[in-house]
Amino acid sequence: MGLKSDLNRVVLDKCLSGIQGLDEVTDGGLPKGRPTLICGSAGCGKTMFAMQFLIEGAENDEPGLFVSFEETPEELEKTSLH
Repeated sequence: MGLKSDLNRVVLDKCLSGIQGLDEVTDGGLPKGRPTLICGSAGCGKTMFAMQFLIEGAENDEPGLFVSFEETPEELEKTSLH
């Protein structure tokens, strides 16, 4: 799992999110193999973010898991961007 040195700077391996602009501002996506906590109030886009990230991962043979305590599979399917 990747830590690479880049001119005395540690560079983490990244996973693309599939979200236009986010991968650019995060310098290649989220850290690969590390947990990332997404926080926010109701309706701010956390579920949409998670679904897009999972779709991008699935399209690139990456494993993923989404846990929801309130949303049904049907509600999650409606949230999906694809």
